[in-house]
Amino acid sequence: MSMKKLFLIFLLLSSIPVNADKKPLIEDYDEVVATAKTAIQKSIEAPEGELYLFVQENKISGRFEFELTIHEKGLVATVFVKSNEGGSIQSQNKLKDFVKNIKFDFKMPKGKSYKFSYLFNFS
Repeated sequence: MSMKKLFLIFLLLSSIPVNADKKPLIEDYDEVVATAKTAIQKSIEAPEGELYLFVQENKISGRFEFELTIHEKGLVATVFVKSNEGGSIQSQNKLKDFVKNIKFDFKMPKGKSYKFSYLFNFS
């Protein structure tokens, strides 16, 4: 195969976009919060949700309201406990650690972070 043909093949292949693992960019605050809350809710659903399985395994019960801060890459930056009704401190801390490690399937504008509250109800 000639160098010219190899070069053309290389040029053709390198121009094909590869977007398989790219997370969508969400800029609107309300859309970020709605998408994050939907993802959390899906994670709580039986029988296969990650959070559902974690709660079952660790026997967590009670109502916990957390204030979450997520930043540009869809990572949870902070988790602040706003309230705890009927749950132990140990359960609260386990849940808080789990939530802190959530990675959402979207990203936000560079340098941006958004706060929102979420009520986890495991009664």
